[in-house]
Amino acid sequence: MKSKNLTTMIILGLIIGIIVGFLINSFSHPEFAKSYASEISIFTDIFLRLIKMIIAPLIISTLVVGIAKMGDAKTLGRVFSKTLFLFICAAFISILLGLVVVNLLRPGDGIDFVSATASAVDGIEPVPFSAKVFISHAIPTSIVDAMARNEILQIVVFSVFMGVSLSAIGEKAKPIVSVLESLAHLMMKLTGYVMLFAPLTVFAAISAMISERGLSVLVSAGIFMGEFYLTLALLWVILIGCSALLIGRCIFRLVRSISEPALLAFTTSSSEAAFPGTLEKLEKFGVSNKIASFVLPIGYSFNLVGSMAYCSFAVIFIAQACNIHLSMGEQITMLLILMLTSKGMAGVPRASLVVIAATLSQFNIPEAGLILLMGVDPFLDMGRSATNVMSNAVGAALVGRWEGEHYGEGCRGVAKIHTETTLDQETVAVQESFTLEASAK
Repeated sequence: MKSKNLTTMIILGLIIGIIVGFLINSFSHPEFAKSYASEISIFTDIFLRLIKMIIAPLIISTLVVGIAKMGDAKTLGRVFSKTLFLFICAAFISILLGLVVVNLLRPGDGIDFVSATASAVDGIEPVPFSAKVFISHAIPTSIVDAMARNEILQIVVFSVFMGVSLSAIGEKAKPIVSVLESLAHLMMKLTGYVMLFAPLTVFAAISAMISERGLSVLVSAGIFMGEFYLTLALLWVILIGCSALLIGRCIFRLVRSISEPALLAFTTSSSEAAFPGTLEKLEKFGVSNKIASFVLPIGYSFNLVGSMAYCSFAVIFIAQACNIHLSMGEQITMLLILMLTSKGMAGVPRASLVVIAATLSQFNIPEAGLILLMGVDPFLDMGRSATNVMSNAVGAALVGRWEGEHYGEGCRGVAKIHTETTLDQETVAVQESFTLEASAK
């Protein structure tokens, strides 16, 4: 099913769920409404189990392959280090902004999702945060055990070590990388199949919620959407403002030109659909092809700032809705975890839900809280996709500036930091592979 059709079906499931839930809440006995909500929740349980089923192999395959394909040429390493530094800064800003805004506005207060889903949260015990607990929890004793228990942070740590090791052994790693790449494509296809259950899950979740609690619960969802779009607007201002300080006012020319592919990403809820147009606009702006064709594909795996802001915002929102308090130390830990778990997820439909589901389990927040997001996620995905496109385009321009490129009128004059500007054949091959893969998606 095409992404656009799936979004339409999810919205349809949302509308029908609202209608059915309202009718049951208004015209049936409260006992029947309670029984209906309990029985229909089986579809939500199935979806949550399917999401958990794909987390471990999906992260291992995508993250390991992404790291292993980076190459080790001198120029490639220099450009990649600059790219990664900028993307880490952007990730930190976006996740931190999501945490700050959701803590200030507190959209989850008053939802009291715990009482509505008592069976899902029975037995939850808060785990005290400490550096020792975090470090011991991050390092796996067995990757099989980590996968069996869906310990997402341990899976990421193993994947990073494996990817770096495969990159180091060169030609001998090709068979393993090839197998993992095939697994990555398989898991992306499987994730697409899992998401086909999303419309039914939305219908079940929304109708169950409204049948028990009435239409008043939708007010909280509307507030959540408005406050998250405010977060995205602030993120645009911060990232574009910082870029203007480094590059000059010419960055606004890039933002205007990139508005077309960003609008495409917004309407299709797919940042991948905007990749060719974004690459073309970057080259017209003045970013060299060797920089744009290398940085942009990496950004599609490592610089999904809109999605990262959503993950931090949504996890705290669900915790608030479930009346679970997370300390400052736990939220800092969450920031670090999200900076890792959000990597390597490009091309995965509704990848944010997968990351959120994995993060919830790390902090003993009930995964059933995902149903609070399912109905509005398609609308939020549009803003996330457009933000991802903008951030990747600005990131490519910043790397080009760091490499000594100039973008014409309004651009700050910069001295070249390095003289080696010619990429070797190995680097070019790696660039082309990234470009082909991202274009294929």
